[in-house]
Amino acid sequence: MKKIAILTTVFFTMFAVSTSFAQKVVKKTTTKKTTVVKKTTPAAAGKVSAVTLEQGKQLLTKNDCLSCHKVDVKNVGPAYKDVAKKYPATAANYEKLTQKVIAGGSGVWGDVPMSAHPSVPPADIKKMVQYILSLK
Repeated sequence: MKKIAILTTVFFTMFAVSTSFAQKVVKKTTTKKTTVVKKTTPAAAGKVSAVTLEQGKQLLTKNDCLSCHKVDVKNVGPAYKDVAKKYPATAANYEKLTQKVIAGGSGVWGDVPMSAHPSVPPADIKKMVQYILSLK
């Protein structure tokens, strides 16, 4: 009789313990993260039309740009072809260089500062930059 009582007690204890653990089961769910990498290349920046490039070239002659810059030869400022070698034709570089032309500055190409051009419309400067970066 003692054995039956002990076995019954052990059985009910095991049942009670397993039931309490069963109620505390934590369900883990995992989600798969997907990372999308978008690579920006000169082609992804969008092709600049021939009309825009011609407009940029004409704007360079109408503004004071050619007094300090030449296409092939360093003058006071860098040659346009050297600028095109340094900066790939991307949307980010169009914006960066447009802002640099508007603000002016020095130190990138030497000690001679480039004067600021705040009166030239940013859209015109962007066309000039697009033309310059097309020179390879």
